[in-house]
Amino acid sequence: MAESELYAPIKRFLEGQGYAVKGEIGACDLVAMRGDEPPVIVELKERFELALLLQAVDRLSMSETVYVAFRVGPGRGGAWRTRNKPARALLRRLGLGLLTVDPDDRVEAVLDPVPYRPRKSVKRQARLLREFAERVGDPEVGGSTSRRRLTAYRQDAIRCAWLLAERGTLPLREIRERAGVSRAGPIVRDNHYGWFERVERGRYALTPRGHQELPAWPRISDS
Repeated sequence: MAESELYAPIKRFLEGQGYAVKGEIGACDLVAMRGDEPPVIVELKERFELALLLQAVDRLSMSETVYVAFRVGPGRGGAWRTRNKPARALLRRLGLGLLTVDPDDRVEAVLDPVPYRPRKSVKRQARLLREFAERVGDPEVGGSTSRRRLTAYRQDAIRCAWLLAERGTLPLREIRERAGVSRAGPIVRDNHYGWFERVERGRYALTPRGHQELPAWPRISDS
């Protein structure tokens, strides 16, 4: 289906709201005017894709009211169906609106363009800064898809595990002091990686899984 087939239903939709609509004005697929209001620009594509976003962002230099439009329905707009929520968040961040056209040529204004004002999450920022400060060195390559992240938490778990591998069973207080890990208690009790087991009250040792998996992880130095 050609992009031009989206033009007629969107033109009717906007004309129903009192706009005068014309196609292919300069670089714009569709421009709508109503009285002295700023122009409404709509960029058309068969589906939600990067090229559509790039065109729409470029049009923001001509008007603050820019929409992207594409067809939705069976066999159409797969990227939109599977990534609806993050895609809408992206459009809001870019200050773009969204019009969709269904198989019966019904147009829905899914999102109106408004200036994006991000709300900073104090908790997420705090977690970010804490992880940066606590992680020893730079063990992860940015962009890696590995699921075995050497996070600050895992580094502390490795410190505790190597200590137990060398010393056998130890009371929690000694694990905390000798490994230099202030959160040793929650780490060995929660046992997120399956490495630790309580052998008696207040004393812990490595599990068979811990002995098996620990050699795959490097010892953690303070540098």
